[in-house]
Amino acid sequence: MIIREFRIPDLKRILEIEEMCFDDPYPPSILKDLYNLGAGFLVAQQDNIIHGYIIFWIRFEDEGHIISLAADKNHRRKQVGSQLVYMAQDIFNNYGLKNIKLEVRAENKEARNFYQSMGFNEEKVITAYYEDGENAIVMNKNLK
Repeated sequence: MIIREFRIPDLKRILEIEEMCFDDPYPPSILKDLYNLGAGFLVAQQDNIIHGYIIFWIRFEDEGHIISLAADKNHRRKQVGSQLVYMAQDIFNNYGLKNIKLEVRAENKEARNFYQSMGFNEEKVITAYYEDGENAIVMNKNLK
């Protein structure tokens, strides 16, 4: 599996993964905007097929933020997500960042467990964070 930078022709496959993984997937316009704004946008690819992606950016001078991470449901538990997180973490480390944060749906126990296995800790709850009113859990990983 290779991790590489997102390219616009990848958008169709990213949208398929979004639809597969999320009840409220990002529309193509937001994904393009994030890319055009310079967010980190990496894909995991094997045999010319994209199996997952991660979008991230530097939110504060010492903090990275994972905006979105998803893997094709048929390729979960095959290190797709962890390889993407490790690559983003390496980039954050290269910039000297001190921690990484993200928000995850409170009800998404599988994602919460995944992030905990990657060294993230649950920090706080944000009430009614998502459009449907569901709470988010803010997770944090110290890099230094």
